[in-house]
Formats: sequence, structure tokens, C-alpha cells
Amino acid sequence: MTFEPPPSSAGTAQIPVHHHTEGQPPPADGPTPESAAVTEVLSAERALFTPPVDIYESDEGLVLIADLPGVSVTSLELQVQNNKLTLLGRVTTQIPEQAKVLHKEYEEGDFLRSFILSEDVDHDRVTARLNNGVLEVVLPRSAKTAPRRIHVKGD
Repeated sequence: MTFEPPPSSAGTAQIPVHHHTEGQPPPADGPTPESAAVTEVLSAERALFTPPVDIYESDEGLVLIADLPGVSVTSLELQVQNNKLTLLGRVTTQIPEQAKVLHKEYEEGDFLRSFILSEDVDHDRVTARLNNGVLEVVLPRSAKTAPRRIHVKGD
């Protein structure tokens, strides 16, 4: 996989995330399979909560980091199917039922984020870990696309 940093990135390599509505073709000036490593798909009906997501490239492949405060492992589901990674779950309140709420910014509800993956991702080796409200999803490169060094033997 080869990635070009966006012009505004000031020397840091970032993977472009392109947005389009599911069921609609991407814009004419949008990503092509060759230019986009990950494309986000926005569902037609917006979920209540949209967790912020960062995606970066490592030596092994791609890493997705999502902030999921108030989400437990039991209320979180990840799926990889047809080159599409889907994160869905439910945010629950941490305020006890009998408590008198004085100020509340966190909303309870469902969330959904979907990303179209490039063919370079090995779907069978995707791993995920939720720690202190931060989800890390590792999307390794397929063996066929991983760079390797070839040793040249002499006579």
C-alpha cells in the first residue's frame, strides 16, 4: 500500500477517509480504489452518537482508533464483510438512576460507523481491543501486498 500525505499535513502521512452516503455512488472527483485506503460510508439515517475516529498506517497495515466513552465490550460489535468494516454499539449512561442530574452532556444511544477497506487488508487477521473507552482495531496488510526483502545469492 502506498499512501500520499494530504497537502495540508505538513510532513505527516495520513490516510484519506472519504465520505459518501451508502447506496449512492461516490462523487466523480471522489476516491478510486487505487487512491483510497479507507472510505467511510455514512448510513442514510444518522445514529445518535458519532464517535471520533483516527486511522493511521503502521508497518503492519492500518490502525483505527475510536473514542467510545460509556461503551462496554458487551455493547460493542465489529464486523468485517465484503471489504466493509462496521462498528456498532450503544452508549450507556454512568449516572445512577436515583441521582439528581445537574448537568449532562453525554447522550445515551446507538452509534454506527462503517468504512470500506481496500483489498490490501487481510480480513482474517483483524484484531480489536477496547481499553478505557478507546477502541483500537488493527487491520493488517494481506501477505501478498506486504513488502518483503529478497535476498540475492551469488555464485
